[in-house]
Order: sequence, then C-alpha cells, then structure tokens
Amino acid sequence: MSTETRVNERIRVPEVRLIGPGGEQVGIVRIEDALRVAADADLDLVEVAPDAKPPVCKIMDYGK
Repeated sequence: MSTETRVNERIRVPEVRLIGPGGEQVGIVRIEDALRVAADADLDLVEVAPDAKPPVCKIMDYGK
C-alpha cells in the first residue's frame, strides 16, 4: 500500500469527484476534464481521497 499522494498525470482513473480551488463541489468529471481545468488555473490536481468511489480530487497548488 503506497502512501504517496498522486498528483496530475499520476492519477490513473477514468473519472473523479472534483473539488474546485475554492472548495466548491464540481461533481464527477472525466479525468481529462479535471486535468484541463487544473492546468487552465495554473494549479495541480491532487488526489485527496483515493479510496472513495470515484476518488476525490481537489484543484490546488500542490507546492503549498
């Protein structure tokens, strides 16, 4: 069992439950769309609940 946080392209699932940069619930979206939204905002897509179905990801600055 890995404890490494998956970020951006390391998240390998077809869809995720997305939380926006302000904490708002976006909903279930395809991973491609979630990655594009994060890139457009110049932020990272970070998996915060990998065991959820689908996994929960949040758009944030992972460097913080």
